[in-house]
This record gives sequence, C-alpha cells and structure tokens, in this order.
Amino acid sequence: MTTNQIVDSSFTAIINAPISKIDIPAWCFNLSEKEYQGCSPAHIAAGFTTAPDGKRMSINVETIGGSLMVQHYVETVGEKNHLVLDSTSDVFTPTGRTTIHVTWELTAREIEPGKCEFTNRVRSYATDEFMEFIGKQGIPFDLFRAQRQPASIAHNQGETPLFAASIERAAMSNN
Repeated sequence: MTTNQIVDSSFTAIINAPISKIDIPAWCFNLSEKEYQGCSPAHIAAGFTTAPDGKRMSINVETIGGSLMVQHYVETVGEKNHLVLDSTSDVFTPTGRTTIHVTWELTAREIEPGKCEFTNRVRSYATDEFMEFIGKQGIPFDLFRAQRQPASIAHNQGETPLFAASIERAAMSNN
C-alpha cells in the first residue's frame, strides 16, 4: 500500500542489552497482557495466535485518538532484530466500524557493545472500506489525516521507550 497513507511515524529509544540477547519476535509473540498494558495507558489487551496460513499473529487492542482499534498483526518479516507485522485493523468510532491497514516495524541495531538503538515505526493507510466510510460522512481524506496524525504520532512516541524497556527486560532475563 502506498496510497492514502494516514501516518508514517518513527521513534527510537535505547536498549541496554547486547544485540545477541535481543529477539524482537520472541518478545512480541510472548508478550503478556500486563506487560503490553504497561507500555502505554492506551493499551487494553494483547494476545497471540496464528493466521489461517500458519503465520504468527499478534492481536492488540488499544485506543488511539478516541477510537478503539483491534489489530490483527501478521508476521511478514521475523528476524531476531527486525520484525514487520501487517494488519487490517478494525476501528470502532463514534460513527461506526471500519478498517485501516497498519504496518508495524520494530528494529534493533547495535550502536556499541551492550547498547542498541530500538526503532518503532508505524505506518497506517486508508483501506477502500475506510475511504467509503469517511466519504459517506462527507469527511475529506486530507482533513481526516491532518486530525489523526497528532494522536497517532503521540501514541507511538509514548510507547517507544516503554517497548524498548520491555524488550531490554526480556533480553536480560534470557541469560
């Protein structure tokens, strides 16, 4: 998806752990609900399962900008220091239910021994269903995007250091 991008947000934080101990997919697909909730006040629930094709899935429920979102993240890249997840996410708004496409990308790279830079990148795109949804309400896409970006960016900025700390705890507990 390259058209109708809503947001492309990326933030970094430090993980004080050796790169050899970091395993982002293992962290993601074993993240307890309590740990997920501790990474943002907007995080409601988390779990994991498999997609019909057998790929791993992370199910996340959160509220962003006043809308409840249920994300069905399917693993598309699963390397120890690079995880990409794609979701056609359900969005529950005061005016009804629709979907958006979200790509969540997590990376870690060593910047010095025992210290890594973590990047949390989130890109979201309007689905055809979403474009029809806002069209029926007379909301221009550019207006929606302008109003949505600050909430999405603030959410990502707030959760990034907390995700990094959670990944660090997981890495250091795997001695």
